[in-house]
Amino acid sequence: MAELEVEIVAADHFVWSGAASMVKAKTSDGEIGILPGHAPVLAILAAGELAIEPIEGSRIEVTVDGGFFSVDSNRVVIVADNAQLQDAQASSAGTR
Repeated sequence: MAELEVEIVAADHFVWSGAASMVKAKTSDGEIGILPGHAPVLAILAAGELAIEPIEGSRIEVTVDGGFFSVDSNRVVIVADNAQLQDAQASSAGTR
C-alpha cells in the first residue's frame, strides 16, 4: 500500500514527521485532503487544524496559525508560522 511521507515544522521548532495514509488541512482556498498518489500542490495554509492518519497509531491533530502546504511525489511538507500537537502522546508516535 502506498503511503505519504509527512513532515510538519513550525518557524522555530520541529513538530512531527512520519508515514501517513491521509492528511487533511485548511488552505486559503478551502479544505484539502491528501491521499497517496495526489497531484502536486502548493497552497497557503489557513489557521486551523491539520488531521493526520498515521500508518501506525491513532489520528494526530495539529493546530496551526498559517504557513504553506506542499505535496509532491507522496511527500507532504507543512511549514507553519506556529504549530502545536493537540495530544502529547502523539508527539512520540511519529517523531524522529
